[in-house]
Amino acid sequence: MPTWLWVWGPAAAQMIAIFFLSNQAKLPSLPGGLTGYTGHLIGYALLGALMLRALVGADCRRLTPGIALAAWALSCGYGITDEFHQSFVPGRTATFDDLVADACGAALSIVGLVIWRRVRQPAARTRGL
Repeated sequence: MPTWLWVWGPAAAQMIAIFFLSNQAKLPSLPGGLTGYTGHLIGYALLGALMLRALVGADCRRLTPGIALAAWALSCGYGITDEFHQSFVPGRTATFDDLVADACGAALSIVGLVIWRRVRQPAARTRGL
């Protein structure tokens, strides 16, 4: 399997899944009574984590604050394009609240992974992570 596919494939697959779901005029209810905002939060938490993984080349030793910020910015950028896309889908609307849920989901997973990296590998603290 080519390296680029191993590194970027999961993030691309998540973006395709988000696009597919956004293209549906009506989505089924989420299990357990979860809200649509929770769905956005979960979907973009996964995208944020996968985007971070891609940007570090699937090597967490390369994680820096700048890469973490880039992963969040790219995830949010995709959220903006997703909301724009939804504005053209009959029965769907683009909302700022959804974009906030997207940004929060991506931030939660990225910050969580940065914290995990610092706790799991204390030597990273001395390198400025």
